[in-house]
Amino acid sequence: MVVALIIACEVGFWVLLGIGILLRYVAKMPKASTVVLLCEPVLEVVLFVTTVIDLRNGAEPDWKHGLAAVYIGYSAALGHSTVKWVDARVAHRFFGGPPPVKPAKYGVARTLHEWKTAGRWVLAAVIAMALLQGGIWYVGDDGEIGSLRDWQLKMLFLIGINVAIALSYTLFPKRERSASSAS
Repeated sequence: MVVALIIACEVGFWVLLGIGILLRYVAKMPKASTVVLLCEPVLEVVLFVTTVIDLRNGAEPDWKHGLAAVYIGYSAALGHSTVKWVDARVAHRFFGGPPPVKPAKYGVARTLHEWKTAGRWVLAAVIAMALLQGGIWYVGDDGEIGSLRDWQLKMLFLIGINVAIALSYTLFPKRERSASSAS
């Protein structure tokens, strides 16, 4: 049931995003669009409550419960930026909006972009780890918590990868090729 709900939440996210975009650009109802888009966090609350109920009813914690925590972390930390990314591209492609702002390719601006991106992913991982720790405490030492701990380790790995990428742009900033070296 938890896996089906995760899938339903993901589908629901994109359906709400589509409805929000349609309301904003086709129906010219930006306030209604905002209301619809603000309903997206309700999906994560439903997933969270369902996961807790599943554990309370005696389900052994497994990969599904971990995946639910990761999905909630992603949605909480990256959902807003995903909505903005899609909105900018749809507005430009189909409704005459300005072209989306592309991240800088070089120098300090690119480094800052990479750190902001890493920060969002780190936040997603920290939220997931906190939810997983809550699940571990909720189940207690008597339950099988190995899969939840495994997900926590995966989130630490995710943090490490994102920090390493951002750090690489700090230590070895990408530089624009000069005209003399390009020929």
